[in-house]
Amino acid sequence: MEHRAMNVLLVYAHPESRSLNGSLKDFAIQRLERAGHTVRVSDLYAMNWKATLDADDNTARQPGARFDPSMDSRQAFENGTQSTDIAREQDKLRWADGVILQFPLWWFSMPAILKGWIERVYAYGFAYGVGEHSDTHWGDRYGEGMLAGKRAMLVVTAGGWASHYEPRGINGPIDDILFPIQHGILFYPGFDVLPSHVIYRTSRIDEAGFSKACDALGQRLDDLWTADPVPFRRQNAGDYLIPELTLKPGLAPGRSGFDIHVERD
Repeated sequence: MEHRAMNVLLVYAHPESRSLNGSLKDFAIQRLERAGHTVRVSDLYAMNWKATLDADDNTARQPGARFDPSMDSRQAFENGTQSTDIAREQDKLRWADGVILQFPLWWFSMPAILKGWIERVYAYGFAYGVGEHSDTHWGDRYGEGMLAGKRAMLVVTAGGWASHYEPRGINGPIDDILFPIQHGILFYPGFDVLPSHVIYRTSRIDEAGFSKACDALGQRLDDLWTADPVPFRRQNAGDYLIPELTLKPGLAPGRSGFDIHVERD
């Protein structure tokens, strides 16, 4: 991808601006802006983001009507009656060429406030429920969709050692832990997903360690437009049986698990 000025949305989920995460966020903004990119930040705690998806997200909902999360979301998206905070974040996603989700790894996943951002902003008709279903094409998803052509990357902090998240580590491989986010939340609506950037042993990072962490993150940000994305298999490109959506028998024979959905040389 050619080097040019890009629009970057940084979705940030940490409640303390003076934390390591807060300092890394500030560094990332400065690094990207110095490179000529335009950055917008959704600081979810500072925004007092409403995390729960509920009936109030459709402003035109009929009183007393049974709440159906998907159908209410679809109706609100199609009719322009979404809650204004949802519509505003969708506009940011449309605007962005690249999206960074930055968060601490809490209980093997993202903080609840960021999960709530996904649940509410990823409306039916926007991030899912897109495209026709047929015998050869099962919706525009997993490599296709509204967010196709954009890049996304996770910036994650973890308290544990890197070895705790290695293939034989007690916590499980970090790529497995983050797979539902990378493959399910980012690749599903079409993003080209870059390998995650993870900072370990956060409580042990001193001034020298912070400088090293910034150098490493800065390199990833510099490469945001040129790095190769994770080669996830596209759903409708011929690797999967439709409508079963299982990997064809001749591919990755005898194997199962997350890794079979990544093309390996």
